Amino acid sequence: MDRAGLAEFLRVRREALQPADVGLPPGNRRRAPGLRREEVALLAGMSTDYYTRLEQQRGPHPSDQIVAAIAQALHLSLDERDHLFRLAGLGTPDRIAQPDHVSPGMMRILDRLADTPAMVVNSAGETLIQNPLAVALVGLETEFTGYRRSIAYRWYLDPTTRERFPAEDHDLHTRAHTARLRAAVTRDGPRSRAAEISDALLRESPEFAELWQRHDVATRLTDQRKRIQHPQLGLIEVFCQILADPDTSQTLLVYTATPGSESHEKLAMLSAVDVTAG
Repeated sequence: MDRAGLAEFLRVRREALQPADVGLPPGNRRRAPGLRREEVALLAGMSTDYYTRLEQQRGPHPSDQIVAAIAQALHLSLDERDHLFRLAGLGTPDRIAQPDHVSPGMMRILDRLADTPAMVVNSAGETLIQNPLAVALVGLETEFTGYRRSIAYRWYLDPTTRERFPAEDHDLHTRAHTARLRAAVTRDGPRSRAAEISDALLRESPEFAELWQRHDVATRLTDQRKRIQHPQLGLIEVFCQILADPDTSQTLLVYTATPGSESHEKLAMLSAVDVTAG
């Protein structure tokens, strides 16, 4: 672990960012450039004291999870993320097997979508980050671990996942999740996260195994128009716009509704939804 190099790199990258770059309000007048240490700690989900000790060359050896969280908070590129891991004395993550790092460009766009539900997912169907309105619309999807991080895995093996969608739409979603996973496995290869998830589903879900044999390949079966059965607001019809990052096989999903429609009014009400109630 290069404590001095790590501390300097963290400080320089922190000072290069402004609150607006990471979706934070400007706050009171700042005496020093860039983000405050407590702001980076907040974005990374750790204590200010822990982060401060890293910048002061007196912190403990950070874990892979801690370094990955800091890299995301600082909006580092993949090369910068790998550099951070090396400074921390850790092996760099496999860019194919662990497609979890959201690119700075994608993060900047997401940070600016404060009034629209938006989220970033990888090719395995794992939600990497959501803004608050996306959590209110589809639930907190970043809390899952293991194979359950994938919406495709949960669709087949967690019955509660289908409750967010009308029963008459389930067949379309089932085919779409399977076809998208098939396309991801072909594109990302047998060592990819998508391949891991498909292998697990083949072992555990006869329904998935049957559909998998059809070799359907598609990515946009339900991307344009979706109906979401919200537990508090009822049925919401949305359009799902997609921005793809070809370098990471990740997509930014943005949910909108026709202006003036009942669904548009319901989307405007999401900020008042108690996300713990459903």
